[in-house]
Amino acid sequence: MSFYDSTPLGRILTRVSADLSIVDLDIPFNLILAVGAATNTYANLGVLAVVTWQVLFVSIPMVFLAICLQRYYFASAKEVMRINGTTKSMLANHLAESIAGAITIRAFQKEDRFFAQNLDLIDTNASPFFHNFAANEWLIGRLEILSATVISSSALAMVLLPPGTFSPGFIGMAFSYSLSLNMSLVFSIQNHCTLANYIISVERLNQYMHIPSEAPLVIDENRPPPNWPSVGKVEIQDLKIKYRPDTPLVLRGVSCTIEGGHKIGIVGRTGSGKQLLSVPCFVWWSWQGKIVIDGLDISTIGLHDLRSRFGIIPQDPTLFNGTVRYNMDPLYQHTDLEIWEVLRKCQLEEAVQDKEEGLDAPEIWCCSGRRWIELEHGTAAIVLFGPCSVEEKSILVLDEATASIDNATDTILQKTIRTEFTDCTVITVAHRIPTVMDCTMVLAISDGKLVEYDKPMNLMNREGSLFGQLVKEYWSHSEVN
Repeated sequence: MSFYDSTPLGRILTRVSADLSIVDLDIPFNLILAVGAATNTYANLGVLAVVTWQVLFVSIPMVFLAICLQRYYFASAKEVMRINGTTKSMLANHLAESIAGAITIRAFQKEDRFFAQNLDLIDTNASPFFHNFAANEWLIGRLEILSATVISSSALAMVLLPPGTFSPGFIGMAFSYSLSLNMSLVFSIQNHCTLANYIISVERLNQYMHIPSEAPLVIDENRPPPNWPSVGKVEIQDLKIKYRPDTPLVLRGVSCTIEGGHKIGIVGRTGSGKQLLSVPCFVWWSWQGKIVIDGLDISTIGLHDLRSRFGIIPQDPTLFNGTVRYNMDPLYQHTDLEIWEVLRKCQLEEAVQDKEEGLDAPEIWCCSGRRWIELEHGTAAIVLFGPCSVEEKSILVLDEATASIDNATDTILQKTIRTEFTDCTVITVAHRIPTVMDCTMVLAISDGKLVEYDKPMNLMNREGSLFGQLVKEYWSHSEVN
């Protein structure tokens, strides 16, 4: 999952479209052309060698020089094609982002800016094509000089042959083959270079074939109990997290204990690393340390067993393109009565009842990470509470779920948490300070380190408290607005 989170969409689209098309269609076609052109070239040289063996003194060095020119050309052409692949990915990524954010772009009247940026990316992408074409013409010009030298040498040798050595028809055939040598040599070298350039697409696709895999989904010899986690106690020991193995630490040795049933708020300034504290439960990034939940080390069990036992409400809710029933109960393990009860608790019962199909209404949902079209703003975040309630999750993670919703929806969310998840361990990565004021404990992160972990009121009364500073800054900012 870290691959999809860190890789631009345009780069993936380029490799599964343009690169895959080259491997499936262009490489086989050019391979046939390259083999045919090479065979034709050597056949022409063979006929000339039979008629005028003296031409071998010129043709053999010519073949050596042609190979040297090909290598010299390919050293530059290969890098140009790599640059072309990179610029094409940038163009595709910008196009995908522009389409996804078209409404926002129009709202801020930035169409001209994005249009100009798109034209700049098109020019940048066209530049490698121009340089590749220019390098190709450079190669063709020099190959034609070499082939012209061979033709001239063979013609001179034919003139100097003693009369009656070969019949006029045989000499004419040899001269005809020498004339076609020019085209066959250029065509052969050009197709070999084109084929070599296309092999770069194989190299790019091969990189995706060797992407590091995630841990096993299920470890048969170490399956957790069916009711795990039952209490929801989380023990974090010396937790260290990196975005990638070759990057600096983002979380630096965080250790704490979250008691079962407690409501924990995680706060910190932007860039402090607070959002990553909930990540190890879903194993997205490279992490070290130990996390024990209800006495079980999560590193010893499979990802499916781990992820399926928790509920998470992300900052940008994603709904599946399907019915209400499918989104609330993807595995079809619960009755309609249970689903309606959860919808009522989440205050979504009336919205679903307005549809004739009820739980089987297919058009309510909006896919691709967007919110509901027909329901009010922020409802998608509430919807994701449904599966957590239906499956009775013992641990719920709110990954800044209230950061981009209105106050009314935030009130509904907080009420739902207090009433329906009373016995659950709730970990909230907070963006709004009021969200964590009624939490059991508040955990403050600064520069990737745990600096405070106590009850909210104790932290507010503590002199020099980071949480107290964040509260003051939040309310002063609210008063200004």
